[in-house]
Amino acid sequence: MNTSTHPETAPATRVAEQTALTVLLAISFSHLLNDTIQALIPSLYPVFKEGLRLSYAQLGLITLTFQCTASLLQPLVGRFTDRRPLPYSLAAGMGFSLVGLLFLSVSRNFAMVAGAAAMVGMGSAVFHPEASRVAYMASGGKRGFAQSLFQVGGNAGSSLGPLLAAAIIVPRGQGSTAWFSLAAGLGMVVLWQIGGWMSRHLELARREKRLAAPDLPAPFSRPTVIRALLVLVALIFSKYVYLTSMTSYYTLYLIERFKVSVQTSQIYLFVFLFAVALGTIIGGPVGDRIGRKKVIWASILGVAPFTLWLPHADLQTTMLLTIVIGLILASAFSAILVYAQELMPGKVGLIAGLFFGLAFGFAGLGSAVLGRVADATGIEAVYGFCGYLPLIGVLTVFLPSVEVRK
Repeated sequence: MNTSTHPETAPATRVAEQTALTVLLAISFSHLLNDTIQALIPSLYPVFKEGLRLSYAQLGLITLTFQCTASLLQPLVGRFTDRRPLPYSLAAGMGFSLVGLLFLSVSRNFAMVAGAAAMVGMGSAVFHPEASRVAYMASGGKRGFAQSLFQVGGNAGSSLGPLLAAAIIVPRGQGSTAWFSLAAGLGMVVLWQIGGWMSRHLELARREKRLAAPDLPAPFSRPTVIRALLVLVALIFSKYVYLTSMTSYYTLYLIERFKVSVQTSQIYLFVFLFAVALGTIIGGPVGDRIGRKKVIWASILGVAPFTLWLPHADLQTTMLLTIVIGLILASAFSAILVYAQELMPGKVGLIAGLFFGLAFGFAGLGSAVLGRVADATGIEAVYGFCGYLPLIGVLTVFLPSVEVRK
């Protein structure tokens, strides 16, 4: 009787799904460009140290400037855009990064470099909350998959940044940093198109909301939400301090403990980062299928046996353990972020800004603290200490089950 409707609705559904996937791929590509630009800053430190005669303390302050700008502004941007969405702010954020790159290429003293780093940090602060909102809007209900696809673009960009800096900037000098403004310009074009899609999507959502039933009450009480958020903050702390121990000091650990060459240590680091990227892709879809809380349990507490084993393993076992650690631990962030967004519906930007900001902040502070620990007690002691961090995952028991409530 009503089969005549199927030829019309099925193609329309396929077109909508294809459009959403195109948007997700575009926002993931933009994340790649954004995080490539971010990763250039520490990669330029040898150039700045030699060319501008900067001290280690000044380089540390540049990192602090970038991290603070990126981490502290993100929750504020997310909170503001939850109330007043600004679809084209994504392109504007990439514009900040473009200006920062141009300043980096001509900076002649510490103050100019720090100011340029702050501009790139501001671009990142605008990008992450709104880009995460786009991933949420384009997910079609598969929020874990969408967030993972978005995240893996950032992981790829973080890996590409140092390689491109080594291939382009180090041989040609500081001025060649300006060439990367072309990547920022490309990002602005892509993000402008995404802004147009987002604007149309928001207008459609406003029309539907006028016709919809009144909003349902919040799924959880305020004390429950606060307790859950504190637990999630502790889990983010555990994940990102451990990850920064690997990204910042793993090569030095391998060189000191196993006497491997610098080149070999870099290969081991690449293997770990590849495992992290693969784990990021896997974590979101698994969370869509089995629930975010189960993924959080497995990805934080589940990695503890391997992190505790790592300081006592031989070289080959160390490589295998880091693959497992990267795969498991990387799946956590997408699950935590989507869980928090479902815990506080309507606060997508605030939650994205808060948790991306915490990730930046904990990574920066963790790297500094672990460096002091390594100076005082040795690099091997760092991994003995960090091995216990995933045990914080036991706090997951205090998280309510958002899937059951929904």
